[in-house]
Amino acid sequence: MKFKYIIVYSLIAATGLLVSCGEDFLERAPLSEISTENFYQTPEDLRLATAALYGGAPWADWNYNCYLPVGEVLSGNMAVGYWGDAVQLNTFSVTGLNEIMIANWKSMYKVIAHCNTTINAIQEKAPPSIPEEDRNAAIAEARFIRGFAYYNLALLWGPVPIIEDNTSLIGAPLVYRNKVNDVYQFVVNDLTFAESHLPDSDTKGRLTTWSAQGMLAKVYLTWAGLNSEGSGQRDQALLDKARSYAGNVCKNSGLTLLDNYANLFKTEYNDNQESLFALQWAPGLGWLEGNMLQVYSPGGPEISANGQAGWFNIEPTIDMFALYTEQDSIRRKATFMLRGDYYPELNAAGGGFTFDSHTGLKKHIIGTNVDNNAPTMTMTSSTEHNSLLRLADVYLLYAEAILGNNAATSDADALFYFNEVRTRAGLDPVASIDADMLLKERRIELAAEGQFWNDLVRLSYYDPQKAIGILNNEQRVPFDYEDGTATPRDPYGEITPATVNTFRFPLPSSEITANPKLLEPPVSYSF
Repeated sequence: MKFKYIIVYSLIAATGLLVSCGEDFLERAPLSEISTENFYQTPEDLRLATAALYGGAPWADWNYNCYLPVGEVLSGNMAVGYWGDAVQLNTFSVTGLNEIMIANWKSMYKVIAHCNTTINAIQEKAPPSIPEEDRNAAIAEARFIRGFAYYNLALLWGPVPIIEDNTSLIGAPLVYRNKVNDVYQFVVNDLTFAESHLPDSDTKGRLTTWSAQGMLAKVYLTWAGLNSEGSGQRDQALLDKARSYAGNVCKNSGLTLLDNYANLFKTEYNDNQESLFALQWAPGLGWLEGNMLQVYSPGGPEISANGQAGWFNIEPTIDMFALYTEQDSIRRKATFMLRGDYYPELNAAGGGFTFDSHTGLKKHIIGTNVDNNAPTMTMTSSTEHNSLLRLADVYLLYAEAILGNNAATSDADALFYFNEVRTRAGLDPVASIDADMLLKERRIELAAEGQFWNDLVRLSYYDPQKAIGILNNEQRVPFDYEDGTATPRDPYGEITPATVNTFRFPLPSSEITANPKLLEPPVSYSF
């Protein structure tokens, strides 16, 4: 029991750190007034506890080390040099010692541990005086985030250990992996509970039933291909589930796309109506405690927090650049900078910013303290609440679920929501959709948001040869840009051919050393 209380104290401290800095979340009691004897006693305590799950150190490590390197570098959207572990992602040479891969594993299990502690503490300590609706809503927030973390693990590793109570590891620290179908079932169970018990609306930044239904659509759409054995056909019953949940969000949530695509990534639009799940970040935090995405800034001190220039330039590949048509300039400019691009919102007090290098990231690069009215913001504590699930994503999931196993579709709903995404970007609507169009639209719409690798894994479940072909036909290299001409540069390393094994990370070597049972065949989970 002593171990559990230590975890609870850590959780409460993390909660206080998060919510004391955010205007849209909760006010907290002084930490001197909080103890394990008086916490979890009111609905407000439960809200305070779950607020900690939206940010903090576990998410910070993942957000910095994994969000862009895995979702974007591994997928071929971006490349970064001078970081050997990121070069391994670019060249398909990931080993069990890769620190980015290890950070992903550890971060997701830290997030899961925080969720487990919160769920179990609410179940054990919350008194009957707290209304059941409030108790279930708090547990639902934790179960959503736990489900999100397990979904991430399943995509990257397949079978992984399912842990619901971290205190059980004290007496039995060696655990087997569980079968990947069971991991997906566990995720669905968590998200279904969340869908049933989260409210229709809540404080900005908090999860709602629409968040859970959007994630359920994504999980079912992915799971539908898992047992296809490369046949090209997905499970129709699971496709129908994805279609039902996504359609309900699209038609009945009352939510709409933000009018201006570029505004999605400006701090004044944090937690806008399109954001279904976003990490909540406060300024003034230290290394691996806050949102560190601005370290990827390609600009100098004039567009960075506290006059400190970004130091880890991550660039689009020429393959990514080639996807944008001249008409698709709104999304391109909001996602990647090219020489000569002007951004009035960066260094606004100095007249704006004109990019004078070749290429660089624009999404998540939010500018100076003055630009964001955030005097305590630092290079390692951006105030952008970066969204991990947004409405446009669900619109495209809905269109994909309707397309299902068909070669193409002109279904009215599929076209309407697909074209909503396109017309917001300034593109002409289309009269028919096929799988290639959907994958390309998702790749562009969600570029630099960590999604494309997940899409490729989903494709690899039911059509591995197509997924492998996409990777092997990419030009996974950065490029120089002068006078409107893109010239490929040399790769950062020898790019080895992708295979079906590319779509699963190796188990971290350190985890195998600590738990040799990870090398044993996965076992069924006892639900």
